[in-house]
Amino acid sequence: MKKKSAPVSEPSRRSFIRNAALAAAGFYIVPRHVLGRGFTAPSDKLTVAGVGAGGKGESDLWNFFQSGKADIAFLCDVDSRQSAKSRERYPKAKVYTDYREMLDKEHKHFDACSVSTPDHMHAVIGMAAMQLNKHVYIQKPLTHDIYEARMLTKAAHDYKVVTQMGNQGASGDGVRQLQDWYNAGIIGDVHTIYCYTDRPVWPQGIPWSTNKPPVPAELDWNLWLGTAPYRDYVEKLIPFNWRGWWDYGTGALGDMACHIMAPAFAVLGLGYPVSAECSVATPYVENWTRGVYPDSGPISSSITLTFKGTNGKPDVKVHWMDGGIQPDRPEELGPNEIMGDGGNGTIFLGTKGKMICGTYGMLPNLLPTSRSKETIVPQSVARVPKGDNGHYAAWVEAAIAGYGSDKANNLSSRFDIAGPLTESVLMGNLAIRSYNITKKNDKGQNTYPGRNIKLLWDGPNMKITNFDDANQFVKRTYREGWSLGV
Repeated sequence: MKKKSAPVSEPSRRSFIRNAALAAAGFYIVPRHVLGRGFTAPSDKLTVAGVGAGGKGESDLWNFFQSGKADIAFLCDVDSRQSAKSRERYPKAKVYTDYREMLDKEHKHFDACSVSTPDHMHAVIGMAAMQLNKHVYIQKPLTHDIYEARMLTKAAHDYKVVTQMGNQGASGDGVRQLQDWYNAGIIGDVHTIYCYTDRPVWPQGIPWSTNKPPVPAELDWNLWLGTAPYRDYVEKLIPFNWRGWWDYGTGALGDMACHIMAPAFAVLGLGYPVSAECSVATPYVENWTRGVYPDSGPISSSITLTFKGTNGKPDVKVHWMDGGIQPDRPEELGPNEIMGDGGNGTIFLGTKGKMICGTYGMLPNLLPTSRSKETIVPQSVARVPKGDNGHYAAWVEAAIAGYGSDKANNLSSRFDIAGPLTESVLMGNLAIRSYNITKKNDKGQNTYPGRNIKLLWDGPNMKITNFDDANQFVKRTYREGWSLGV
């Protein structure tokens, strides 16, 4: 017996009639030349959904929109107070509170997803979007954990999507000038790099608040917590101070190292570090004793990451300093010249000379600075146009061009660049968090093995090989109901 065809639903019938009418007209998408000079055809625009629409998310979305090639079609934020300006700016955008609902209902109606949430939610949102074959732009640091960074880097290739991390200085001319000088051999082989910041500018080294105020009506606290363990709501955590708490943020390193260490990775092509060691400052409490608050980052820290040299080059030691600690001023820097940009910077020490820059790779200089104008070298790295907006516009254009295109392959912070950088940044945090691990000796006394240990890192296998207790910080356990989906 002949099998009956399934009945055509009314929505399908209407779609058929509409498409037939369009086909009769000769086209589905209006050709650009018909629309006039200066008009961007719909087929040449990227439709973007933004998760995290306030603060940095607000400026990210605006930069995409300013490229002239992006439509902001969906907004998602757990706090309606933070998303107010974006909702006003894009009145046609549909608004959601839960990104999972937005992805489920709207994934057929947008091309790309921007993620600008607290660090602890970057990976789960980014992965969910990539698994729907959406191009993704994720704010720095790429992830909260080393494991997450590795998984997102792999997923970008598995799902063939165009990716970029939000460390916009990576697309700046300053980083490329440093590369040009290094590639020309001006400072020889770099063996030591100092990176420093005046952050944190939020509270760290403190205990969790005991106050339990009511949750604001505009905030979905449970969704904000997301993958993190449940805690009662406290004031002044949102929208900024979460950075100092390990459940949500990644401290001064996570906030600034993807900007300040990025030039070192671009110039030297660093991979995974082979070791990490640190010292940290903890606050004094009563009776001149030290306070140890493992839930919160330290007041300041000093970290050394060692990278093995390749192709006959020497090993490279990258020294990170935060909380206002700075390296010694290079002798070649004039007494009235600013080191870096004042509170932040990077110094490269080579076998033939030195060079320096500020945050984002800005203010690049050879030392002494008079050499900068005197030394003319060939341009070895192509520049990204449009200044600060270029980092955003480059991703928009690459996503339109598609995975594997020249534009996608040349992005400054695609995940196969941003992933290893983020992993190295988070290695510093792994060392910091291991610093306060306590052990009982045979007399029942507390000891602090992390404080005096140089952690040896097996990068390919994501494992500390000489102090197993530190490996708990490589991959955290999500709250029940949340998963990375790999």
